[in-house]
Amino acid sequence: MTPSVLAYEQGYAIHVNQPGDSLFYHLDYDERSHELNMEFQHFHDFYEICILLDRTAAHIIEGSLYEIQPLDIVLLRPSLLHKTQYPKGAPPKRLMITFAMPRNTPGLESGYTELFSIFDKPIPIFRFAEERRQAVLNPLNEIYALSQDPSALHSVAIHSKFVEFLCAIHRYSAENSYVREETGSSMSQRMYAIASYIHSHYQNELSLEEISKRFFVSAHHLSRQFNKVTGFTFTEYIQMTRIRNAQQMLLNSNQKITEIAAQCGFASFSQFNRIFNKLNGMSPSAYRRIRHSQSERELISMGRPER
Repeated sequence: MTPSVLAYEQGYAIHVNQPGDSLFYHLDYDERSHELNMEFQHFHDFYEICILLDRTAAHIIEGSLYEIQPLDIVLLRPSLLHKTQYPKGAPPKRLMITFAMPRNTPGLESGYTELFSIFDKPIPIFRFAEERRQAVLNPLNEIYALSQDPSALHSVAIHSKFVEFLCAIHRYSAENSYVREETGSSMSQRMYAIASYIHSHYQNELSLEEISKRFFVSAHHLSRQFNKVTGFTFTEYIQMTRIRNAQQMLLNSNQKITEIAAQCGFASFSQFNRIFNKLNGMSPSAYRRIRHSQSERELISMGRPER
């Protein structure tokens, strides 16, 4: 039964601006059946929040498996490799929120940095006791109510309430009671442990033979089971993890592209360039140039002088 603590209307959606804009919100109230489970893990450039309303599910985040209960709040920052696994049977109800928000408002930069630190927790999943949960989720219910009666201040009001929601998670984050539990078969657990190891050691040289010895499984069995569990070959998973981290370095540092390629574990710049093009449809230099140009336009549109 859907908990009444969070407003819900199946098939309902709330939009403020569009994906790709410097500020946008998309709140999607819907069901998700087992048959629609994503085959592959993925990552994207915006933030995502998932709140399950009934039954249970599992999230795979950076190669680790997390069991989710109703009204757990799953926070996913950009470029985080993840996918959701929904159970067989009646499709669970969920609220999926995707959004982007400028964090460079003059005078509030440090505050926004602190606010968004909740997305960088080692386990970005929040579970609150019943009495606290209502206070955290109330701003989302107010957003739902606002969407029922749009006004000239509709977008501003939704933005304000959403910031209030994030502030509530941050304010009560010390009360988070989520604890990760080991689930699944021993072989699945081993594959997730290998995926997690790749995320922690992507800078190093990684080979199927070395990993198979480290985790006490034959190379052939590892290769077959890893593909079965993650949806990627061993090599594809390493390449995708390295590229994801390279993207963040391209956007958030002034390092030379050749240095980034080496730090992300690529044997040569030509290999890095080829794989980056394959996964992004453009070269690393074009990716950095285009994304930086977008950021500069956002700053100018906010009235901040270009640097």
